[in-house]
Amino acid sequence: MVEPLADAPAQRAQLIVVSGLSGSGKTVALRTLEDLDYYCVDNLPSALMPAFVSAVSQDSIAMHPRMAVGVDVRNRRQDLDRLPGILSDLARTGIDYRLLFLDTRDEVLLKRYSESRRRHPLSADGIALADAIVQERKLLRPMRAIADTVIDTSDINVHQLRRLVITEMGQKSGSMTLLFESFAYRRGVPPDADFVFDARALPNPHWNATLRPLSGRDAAVRDWLERQPDVEAFRADVAGFLDRWLPRFESEGRSYVTICIGCTGGRHRSVYLAERLAEHCRERFRQVLSYHREME
Repeated sequence: MVEPLADAPAQRAQLIVVSGLSGSGKTVALRTLEDLDYYCVDNLPSALMPAFVSAVSQDSIAMHPRMAVGVDVRNRRQDLDRLPGILSDLARTGIDYRLLFLDTRDEVLLKRYSESRRRHPLSADGIALADAIVQERKLLRPMRAIADTVIDTSDINVHQLRRLVITEMGQKSGSMTLLFESFAYRRGVPPDADFVFDARALPNPHWNATLRPLSGRDAAVRDWLERQPDVEAFRADVAGFLDRWLPRFESEGRSYVTICIGCTGGRHRSVYLAERLAEHCRERFRQVLSYHREME
């Protein structure tokens, strides 16, 4: 059991437990929470959760008051059975916790495993995939029953799941979340974009053989683009537009805005601009994320 927090600060430590069926998107959910500045650990045995929470919340409360833990069927059966009691004990020590459960229909899981060719964690000793999913669903039924939030990922994509996790679990009170997403036009505009800016008219590092294998996050590409007057003018114009209009969106109660920057290949200009604009907006907004579709 975790000892009560000594000299607890005004801000209570927060814990999100992410569980769900294998293949339902738990890794995406944890990565999203990590982007939201949660201290994340995947596949932590439930029995070790009190020690983990105690260490992170007591020793590093100023740095990591928010934690997220992935718990799934890879835990021992007895550890899964103990989890409700463990969470109850944590609540008594001053930890605010929530349990997020990701669910998916069986036929969708079968298709995902077929496409990815990954091995289900329970498909050992010759157990068929369909039977492993049935067994996993039975083992995790108590977790689903006590979940604070259940998200069915059967009919949503990765981008939609990220948005749901942010709005349902990671939203900071009173703060609008911004997502800067780079993309390649040849693969289409992201369907959930609120603003789209086209960077294809700018000088392209792709035609430089030294820079071609790199991305807009690499120093050599950043330095090259920063020397291009048109690139800087484009960045400044978009930054000015966002400075003027994003506060208006926030004042109207918007909780989430996606700003997409596209180029031909989605690796150089759009990535660089998404990162630069995210840096710029972090001076004004508390919660700013970046996502590079073609590099994931």
